[in-house]
Amino acid sequence: MKTVKFRDYLVQPVLLGEKTSTWRLFDDKALSVGDEIELKEFGKDEAFGEAVITKVLEKKFSDLTDQDKQGHETYSSDKEMYETYSGYYKQIVGPGTLLKIIWFELKEV
Repeated sequence: MKTVKFRDYLVQPVLLGEKTSTWRLFDDKALSVGDEIELKEFGKDEAFGEAVITKVLEKKFSDLTDQDKQGHETYSSDKEMYETYSGYYKQIVGPGTLLKIIWFELKEV
């Protein structure tokens, strides 16, 4: 089973069904629709849940629509969003950076 990791402050929103999508750069796992995934908190070994990927879309940050952003945490500005992802991936992220939007549904465990 493939694993998707989340920062600690995102675990509760995922478990509450508030966060139903995640954005990934450089998807080395080839995440795709129908994949069953194990959800883990970044830096921890134990899973906090399981989910199924229901939709996947790739596009540049500059092309994100309001619909693409549904189910994802919000940012006060594009600058904050780019800084957040630059921090996650330890490289500069901007409007032309390609990302993979992954929507998922929690499984009953």
